[in-house]
Amino acid sequence: MKRILFPTDFSEVATNAFVHALEFVNAVQGEIILLHSYDLPPIDDQFFPENFTEVYDTMELAHFDLFKDEIPKLREIIEEHHFTKIKMTHRLMEGDLVENIKKSIKEDAIDIVIMGTSGAAEWEALFAGSNSGSVILGLSVPMLCIPDGVQYKKIKDIGFITHYRPEDKKALHTTLDIAKSLDARIKCLHIKNANTEVTTGTIREWDNEFNKEPITFFTTQSDQIKQVTLDFIEHHNIEVLSMLTYKNSFFEAMFVPNYSKKTPSDIQIPVLAIHA
Repeated sequence: MKRILFPTDFSEVATNAFVHALEFVNAVQGEIILLHSYDLPPIDDQFFPENFTEVYDTMELAHFDLFKDEIPKLREIIEEHHFTKIKMTHRLMEGDLVENIKKSIKEDAIDIVIMGTSGAAEWEALFAGSNSGSVILGLSVPMLCIPDGVQYKKIKDIGFITHYRPEDKKALHTTLDIAKSLDARIKCLHIKNANTEVTTGTIREWDNEFNKEPITFFTTQSDQIKQVTLDFIEHHNIEVLSMLTYKNSFFEAMFVPNYSKKTPSDIQIPVLAIHA
């Protein structure tokens, strides 16, 4: 977890997430690649036959000026938090955000993406896999999503909800790699209900495989999956919840309403999205 990609539009949501990214990079002694992606609107050259190129050049220059003006503000945040030794490089890319993220992941050998998220539409895209979210969920690396307004807390305990499926185990190994780089623990929760088909043999297999790792397994029986999970997050002081996003309607139902409506009784923490 040495190379972290931080896409930003320089909004307040992104600036808040930038602090999380800096803390993460500092903890793992890594470096941060800052990406600003912009889309140029389609222009019919029939209406601009003479200055078609000039119009596009003007738009690109505006984005360059924004990028140039905002970087010093981010460096002020770096100095304010005493992270001046962190290496930060910049990428200004024209085109679709998701495609540019994918391109940067490949070209810059990115280990994890950290970005801010806000509003019902963005959370629905992430958890339901709709629109651009379906593409984001197809990233080859984990993505740490920072909800709007959530302040940074040192990551000591990472929550992980498991159904003891093979794809869950793969996601747990990915979460474990991140936890070790942060010197954090993992607390796994399995919620049994009427539809549970997990055998004691499978649970014993997982216990044996991870018995020397900083992982603790918890099992509870309830049909109130959402509330049990929220209680688990609160009672075990979970700072980040790691989730497998593949066809996970539970997380869609759980997080989209909570983050978008900002109900005071709901708990807001960063979410580590791992695609199966």
